[in-house]
Amino acid sequence: MPQIVEWRGAGQDDIVFRYPVEEIQWGAQLVVHEYEVAVFLRDGKAYDVFGPGRHTLTTMNLPLLSKVFSLAFGKTPFKSSVIFVGTKQFAGKWGAKAQTTELAPLMVHGAFWFKITEPSLFVNEVVGGQGAYTTPQVNEFVRGFINERTIDEMSKYDLSTAFTRLDETSVTVKVNINDALRRLGTDLVDFKFEGIDTSEEFRERLFWIKQRAGTGDVLRMETARDIGKSLSQAQGGGAALGAGMVLIPQVMNAPMQPSGTPAVALIVCPSCHSQIAQGSKFCPSCGATMAAPAAAAGSNCPKCGKPVAAGAKFCPECGQKI
Repeated sequence: MPQIVEWRGAGQDDIVFRYPVEEIQWGAQLVVHEYEVAVFLRDGKAYDVFGPGRHTLTTMNLPLLSKVFSLAFGKTPFKSSVIFVGTKQFAGKWGAKAQTTELAPLMVHGAFWFKITEPSLFVNEVVGGQGAYTTPQVNEFVRGFINERTIDEMSKYDLSTAFTRLDETSVTVKVNINDALRRLGTDLVDFKFEGIDTSEEFRERLFWIKQRAGTGDVLRMETARDIGKSLSQAQGGGAALGAGMVLIPQVMNAPMQPSGTPAVALIVCPSCHSQIAQGSKFCPSCGATMAAPAAAAGSNCPKCGKPVAAGAKFCPECGQKI
């Protein structure tokens, strides 16, 4: 009875199957089902390919293998791996951690659909080249391949673009991944983002960016938050709040910069307490000379006599208007 080489019991999601016997008899019956292809693999290289149907193995239908290894009909058995490859569409999940151009962390995940279009090339590059002889191994390789290229592509975007232009980004990532997969004999049918997130810190920053605040405004918000946090840790309780309220208004009361406009450093006039551009020689509001020592000097509260920082409008101790 002739040897039967066949992929039996293939599941709906099975991608590849390696026939367990490598000793193949001349005259053996190779059975290839619909949506399958059989590839003869030897020494890590793919040779002859068979489509659906029943095939009797002879030197006539194994010309590449016979020529390279000088196989002669009748001298049995000959040695070769038979790799069955599914040619229908398969689906998978992907997920990766990336960074944007401003080093914001990105956690992205989604789904992909692919189809093996060149079985010989696929067996050469993935099965033989990567040693992926089972469906889980192939899935893991394709998923890792997609993750790696998604990370590379997402690192080219800033945080705002990654979130607000996700459809456009998805198309670009898909095109780049598909170009790479085609070199493996595989076509990326579809690729989708199903979720994207960042850290709490950058989520807050994204909120201000989407409110059309400039970069300087975002940094000012973060500086004010960090001032309060640092003072609270260093001094504790109400003392920290009193000292913090002297510093935070100077940070927060600076004019909002339109998005895309460079931030201008500001100082406080010691005479009229107006905010003016750093480096000015005279105050445009009262004409006072802007000497460096005067700009840094503070004063005492006229009511309680406690020190008051330069630029403060109220005493942090008693609330007296300065």
